[in-house]
Amino acid sequence: MQAKPSHIIPTKFPSPIELPPLHRIPTPARTKIPRVISISAPDNSQVSGHVTLENIDDSVTAFWDYQFLFVSQRSETVAPVTLRVVDGAVPPDFPSGTYYLTGPGLFTDDHGSTVHPLDGHGYLRAFIIDGVTAEVKFMARYVKTEAQVEEHDPETGTWRFTHRGPFSVLKGGQKLGNTKVMKNVANTSVLKWGGRLLCLWEGGIPYEIESGSLDTIGRFDMVYGCDLAMDGADNGGDLVDVAAEYDSDFNLLQRQKFNIPDHLMIHDWAFTDTHYILFANRIKLDVIGSVAAVCGLSPMISALSVNPSKSTSPVYLLPRFPDKSFSYRDWRVPVEAPSQMWLMHVGNAFEVMDDNGNLEVQVMLAVAPINGSISKECLVSINLDADGGCQACSIEPLNQWTKPTDFPVINPTFSGNKNTYIYAATSSGSRQTLPHFPFDMVVKLNVLDKSINTWSAGARSFIGEPIFVPKPAEE
Repeated sequence: MQAKPSHIIPTKFPSPIELPPLHRIPTPARTKIPRVISISAPDNSQVSGHVTLENIDDSVTAFWDYQFLFVSQRSETVAPVTLRVVDGAVPPDFPSGTYYLTGPGLFTDDHGSTVHPLDGHGYLRAFIIDGVTAEVKFMARYVKTEAQVEEHDPETGTWRFTHRGPFSVLKGGQKLGNTKVMKNVANTSVLKWGGRLLCLWEGGIPYEIESGSLDTIGRFDMVYGCDLAMDGADNGGDLVDVAAEYDSDFNLLQRQKFNIPDHLMIHDWAFTDTHYILFANRIKLDVIGSVAAVCGLSPMISALSVNPSKSTSPVYLLPRFPDKSFSYRDWRVPVEAPSQMWLMHVGNAFEVMDDNGNLEVQVMLAVAPINGSISKECLVSINLDADGGCQACSIEPLNQWTKPTDFPVINPTFSGNKNTYIYAATSSGSRQTLPHFPFDMVVKLNVLDKSINTWSAGARSFIGEPIFVPKPAEE
C-alpha cells in the first residue's frame, strides 16, 4: 500500500532540467538547494530538446530522488486526515490498529545550517488503520524534546540549530567551543510498552508520547538517574553497560551493571535465555579529527575512528542470571569473532543447550566489513562447553545474496527461537548512480535451504525498515 498525504506542504526547489509535465516542479530563480548528504549535482550542459522520463540521464534522476528523501517537514498534522490510496489496496484481512513511525523530520534551519539525518529532530507519524472500512488516517507531530523546544520558535515557525549533534557541523551557529553535542532528538524508533508510547534515541533516554494526540508528555527516566551511579565506583574510562529488565507493567525485574575494560562503540545488541550479547566495535581516538571537531570544522564523531589493530571482533556474553548459568566464566574476556566487522543491526538471536550442558549461541545480523565493503546478512555461531569455555566461533553469510542489506527482522512470534526466514531491506542495484542506497527492495532469506525471494517497490521508489504487523490472535 502506498499512500500520499497531500496535506503536507509541498516542497519546491529548482530542477536542473525540464522534466515532463507530470513531474515538473515550479521553482523560483537562483534558489540554492539544501543538501543533507553529499551527492554531486549533475552536469546538464549537454541536455537539450524534448526530455522524457525514459531518456533522462540516471545521474539527474538520482540527484533529485536523493534530494526528495531528505526534505524537511515544516508542518505538523495535528488533526487526523484521511489518506487516499494511490497504488494497491489495504489487504482485506489487515487488522485494525495504529502504526507509529518516527524518524528525522528536519534537516535545514533558517540560518544556513544543515544537519546529518541522524541529528534531525524526531518526527512522529501515526497511521490509524480501520481494517473493516480499509480507511487510513494520518497524523504527524514533532517530538518536543529539550533540543526541539530550544531550536524551534512556535510563534514564527522558524528554526535555529544550536546543538551540534554528534554527526553534524553548524554553519549558522556557534562552532568553536560548542559543547552541545549530545542532541537527543528521539528519532530512532518508537515503542509501545506497558501502556506507554515511547520515542527512543540511541544516545539518551526516551520521551513519552500521548498515543491519541501525539502530544509530548516528557522524558521517561527508565534507567538514567540511578543506574549509572549504582555503586559510585570510578569506571576508569571503561565502557559501562547497564542492563535492566521490566515486565509489561514497567515493574523492574532486575538490573545489572557491567564495566567492560575496552574502548568500544556499541551499535546494537541481542539477548538469549541466559545472556546479553554485545557486538563491540573497536574504536580509537583520532587526534586530527579531534582538533577539527573541537574547532567546529568537522562533526564530533570524527574524533573517533575504527581501530584495526586486531583481525578479530569482540563479542561479549554477559550473564543475565549470574547465579544460575556459567557463573564461573569470566564475561570480561570476549569471544573473538574471526573477522573485522562493524555491526549494523541484529535480526534474531537464540541458544540451544545439549544434554551435556554445551551451549550453542546463534545470532543473525547485518555487518559491514571495516574496509568499506557493502553490508550483508551473516550468521555468527558461538559454541561454549559446559564449563563456559569457548570452543569455537564462526561467522558466515546467511546465503548467496550479494546485494547490500540492512535492517534484518523476523516474525516476532519466533524471536529468541530458531527461525527459518529472515527479512531485510536491500537494493536491486538497478540504478547506476545509486547502486547501494537508498534501498528499494525487501529480501526474504531462507536460512535452511538458502532460497531467496524479493519484493520490489518499483522504479524510483524506496523503502524504509521492513516490519511485521501481527494478525488478530484468533488467526
